[in-house]
Amino acid sequence: MLQGGGRVVQLRDKERSPVDLYPLARQLRSRCREAGCLFIVNDRVDLALAVEADGVHVGQDDFPARAARRLLGPGMILGVSTHDLGQARAARDDGADYVAVGSMFPTGSKPGFQLVGPQLLRAVRPEIAVPLVAIGGITVDNVGEVVRAGADAVAIISAVCAAPDPAEATRSFLERITRARKDSSR
Repeated sequence: MLQGGGRVVQLRDKERSPVDLYPLARQLRSRCREAGCLFIVNDRVDLALAVEADGVHVGQDDFPARAARRLLGPGMILGVSTHDLGQARAARDDGADYVAVGSMFPTGSKPGFQLVGPQLLRAVRPEIAVPLVAIGGITVDNVGEVVRAGADAVAIISAVCAAPDPAEATRSFLERITRARKDSSR
């Protein structure tokens, strides 16, 4: 992903213990810094602080966003997952630096998760000034749709991590995103 030009890496591991996650997070933070890429830790404010990550991402059932904002150091990024307009407003009010919106499409990483589709991006975009990140089931075939609906960025797991060539998959996403932005500005 880094070789393909990815700009943000999020460590998302719901299974490993903190003892196992700490060395992995340190290694990822180091590799991201070398590549000029932001490094975000999912759920774990303590781990993000311990490894001097660029920020933390929390969901609706994780550590409260407002409390995370108070704990994060100056300049650290706070991202918040949302699934409706009210949650997006709350994330904004709690100090989120970006608001993730989803699930856009069915996804294997969160099977059975509530689908909100690109229509929620269109509803949220006028009210939220910080970047919007589309999450859930994003592929190279549908990434243009979410960008045209108002996403500033996309979160991708399977379409890159399970690709035979993650660097090439990342490049393909970036090309499609660039094309969709150009189409939207016409």
